[in-house]
Amino acid sequence: MKSEEQIMSKPATPNDVETETPREEPGEAAVEAVVRLEAEVADLKDRLLRALAETENLRRRAERDVSDARQYAVSKFAADLVGVADNLERALASVPAEARRGSAVLKTLSDGVALTGKDLMQVFEKHGIRRIEPLGERFDPHLHEALFEVADPSVPSGTVSTVVSPGYAIGSRPLRAAKVGVARGGPAAAADGG
Repeated sequence: MKSEEQIMSKPATPNDVETETPREEPGEAAVEAVVRLEAEVADLKDRLLRALAETENLRRRAERDVSDARQYAVSKFAADLVGVADNLERALASVPAEARRGSAVLKTLSDGVALTGKDLMQVFEKHGIRRIEPLGERFDPHLHEALFEVADPSVPSGTVSTVVSPGYAIGSRPLRAAKVGVARGGPAAAADGG
């Protein structure tokens, strides 16, 4: 056995002494790395939020496009059928009322044409197509086509006083503008305060 003196006189080796390594304070490099990583996380988070927002906007836009496509897909076809509705009305107007009363054949033919026109209007309504009858309304260049002016001091200027041909719209979009005569010479039309 070794005596205490022998142990004490022997120089200590690294294995004999438990060395405590002092905790190092974070260095500048570590702080810079943390700051850099936090900035990178913030940037990635911002990019993710922007990508999610863009995806949501695309989804909404696609839904709106699909809805518009459903609503307005028949626009060209409907615009062509508007002429058919006009021709049915002209056919009815071409037969005088006296002739209809005097002839059973003309009455039956007129009734058939009138029913066909009524059915066509029901089909239009079913598909969101409405007839624009603007008589007495304020002139709207989006829905009306002014063909002439009428001097009429009894109604406000800018009021539709004559409808030459009705217009048609599908949803909020016009298929065909109503062809109208617009009054002038009366008091100024009141602006919509809506």
